[in-house]
Amino acid sequence: MDSPVRTLSAPAVQSVVRTLPQHYCTQDEFIDFFKRAWATKFFNLDRLEDLHRKVSVSGRYLSVPLADLERLDTFKKRNDAYITCAVDLGERAIRDALAQADLTPEDVDHIFFVTITGLATPSIDALLVNRLGLRSDVKRTPIWGLGCLAGAAGLARAADYLRAFPDEVAVLLSVELCVLTHQKEDLSIANIIASGLFGDGAAAAVLVGAERAGPDDPRVLTSRSSFYHHTEHVMGWDIGDSGFKVILSPDVPAMVKTHFRTDVDGFLSLHGLERSQVAQWVLHTGGPKVLTAFESTLELPEGALSRTWDSLERYGNISSASVLFVLSELLESGDAARGDYGVLGAMGPGFCAELLLLQW
Repeated sequence: MDSPVRTLSAPAVQSVVRTLPQHYCTQDEFIDFFKRAWATKFFNLDRLEDLHRKVSVSGRYLSVPLADLERLDTFKKRNDAYITCAVDLGERAIRDALAQADLTPEDVDHIFFVTITGLATPSIDALLVNRLGLRSDVKRTPIWGLGCLAGAAGLARAADYLRAFPDEVAVLLSVELCVLTHQKEDLSIANIIASGLFGDGAAAAVLVGAERAGPDDPRVLTSRSSFYHHTEHVMGWDIGDSGFKVILSPDVPAMVKTHFRTDVDGFLSLHGLERSQVAQWVLHTGGPKVLTAFESTLELPEGALSRTWDSLERYGNISSASVLFVLSELLESGDAARGDYGVLGAMGPGFCAELLLLQW
């Protein structure tokens, strides 16, 4: 296939790793925990269990033992736990990603950091400079608030940067500790679904400019952002004294059906491509209804999102890290052939979408 843009001038992805905290609970254990926590408050515990089972998650990793969520009863306690775990997970993720790319921390010119599940100033990327031994002239771009979108947006912004600095190395780090945002007092359906869907984890990607790219590295050919006006109510946080209260509208699958096909087709057509020419689909693990909406609106062939479904089942939705988990598994599989086009996409608060066109 001929590339729609100059492939040799495009930045490349050299490695993507997924990193998980040490604690793991099956969905049954989560269900038992939440039943106990809400036994005297929620009028229909069978409904709680039904909602948790319908999200197609078999278990999730978490940054603290499940029982410790009871003692983390203030925003400050949960946020302090977020900072401690985010630094530890972030260090592991970046070291592993650099080692996989045969690079060292001193090679890093720019670090991009994305999250939505905790607050820190200095930001987590700054706290990692000494831990990792990054250079004193390293550039840092912390990005907060994009939610599930941020894994894709972070890759796009890192690639944008490397087009201007083709001899440099950029690292994208995503850390999301969703379980720590648990709101025991919130009995809304949105919070009950979120407590069954979202998990903890981190991912790191190493990208290099065209001058450092290898012949087998997948290239980031281009990207596109789509903002849907007047949809701020669809997803986000209501931040209060107790921390992050989830806003999660049942309209999300409808937003996919209304916008995503048009976005993808318009994006591809700008570069002389059609959906039938895309061999690899890397979409974030938004939940069963969102994935079904992706499949139907894009008319994807059977199995096109098998890695996304599998990641959802094994880890839950890890917000911004989710799409990076799926990309990591695709790279590890070796299934992408030379010349394959791939579309990487995610949606998140705004409400909006981010798309990247990849080529192997």
